[in-house]
This record gives sequence, C-alpha cells and structure tokens, in this order.
Amino acid sequence: MAGNRFAAALIFGVPGAGKGTQGEILARIPGFFHCSSGVIFRSMDPDTEDGKLVRDFSSRGELVPDDITIRIWRVWIDAQRAIGRYLPRKQLLLLDGIPRTPEQCDILEEHIDVRAIVHLVCNDEQAMIERIRRRAMLENRPDDLNEEVTRRRFDVYREETAPVLDYYPSEIIAEVESDGIVAEVLTESLRHLVPILKKQIRSS
Repeated sequence: MAGNRFAAALIFGVPGAGKGTQGEILARIPGFFHCSSGVIFRSMDPDTEDGKLVRDFSSRGELVPDDITIRIWRVWIDAQRAIGRYLPRKQLLLLDGIPRTPEQCDILEEHIDVRAIVHLVCNDEQAMIERIRRRAMLENRPDDLNEEVTRRRFDVYREETAPVLDYYPSEIIAEVESDGIVAEVLTESLRHLVPILKKQIRSS
C-alpha cells in the first residue's frame, strides 16, 4: 500500500478482450487478488435499490453511474479485507472493469495506487462479439446474447472508457495481444505484473 491506498494494476480492454479470463487465472497465483466489477454487479440482489439500478443500466449496455459504481466497489473491497480474503500488503489488486471513465479514475485516486496497466488488445470486433455470445450461453448472461446491447457496449467503451488510457502515464501501460491462446496472453501479462508484485512485497 502507498499510504492508505491499495497497490493496484488494471486489466484493461474492450468487451470480450479476455479480461475476466486472465483475471480468474491470475487470482489463483499467490500474490494477486482479482476484483471484477462485472462479477460484483452480477452477484448483487436484484431486489435491492442498487441491484435494480445496476441491472437497469447493464441491460441497456450502458455504464453504471460513477458514484454508484465506486460506492459498491468500496463496500465490496472492504468486505473482502474484513474476512481476510484480500490482504493489501501481500497482494497486488487486479482491477477488471473499473475504472471505466476518467471521472472514476479521479475518484479512485484516494483509494488506489495504479502501478501497471495490462491493455489487452484485439482488433477483431466480430471475434469478440462471438466470444461474448459463447460466454453468455455458458454463464447464463442473457444481456450478452443481445447483439444490439453488445454493440452498444463497444460504442460506450470507445466513447467513455478508452480515454482512461490517457489518464495514466504511458510508461506503465503494456499492450498485450489477446487473440492468442490463453497461456500466451497469461505469460505476457505476467511479464509485466511480476516485477510490480516483487517490488510491492519487498517494500511491505
């Protein structure tokens, strides 16, 4: 941690680039803690006020408002610390799906110290749409079966999320081709993340 901020790395990329896949694999490696805003949102009780709001925005392929997103994230991360699942001094926090706007970056400055960004790059939009559709069938995500909603998510990414890359210093951003096999993407991601983790452990 830097002061009271969590040492963090972003797993970044367009919808379907493989952020969740890489995050889930990295989470099994000691020293990494994966936090996916999508997983948090899908686990919420749909009958609560926040759950209804999240469902409403997600079903249209739009982003949940920044203040709601950060509040939900902070409650979740504090709960993970309280039960001992997330150990900030021993683990590098891997953020997947957050921050999604430069405004969220601003709000998160008081909570996280972003030390690396793994930017998963895939230029074949149709391939990513097919990947999202397969995932939707396997994981029962009805919104992802709607191609109109999925394409809206790509538009929102280009308009609102891509500028996040301009918020952070270019020297901490590593572009990783994500259309190779999962093991290749993982190997390249680790090449950038392991030095950050080692430095964090040594300084804690």
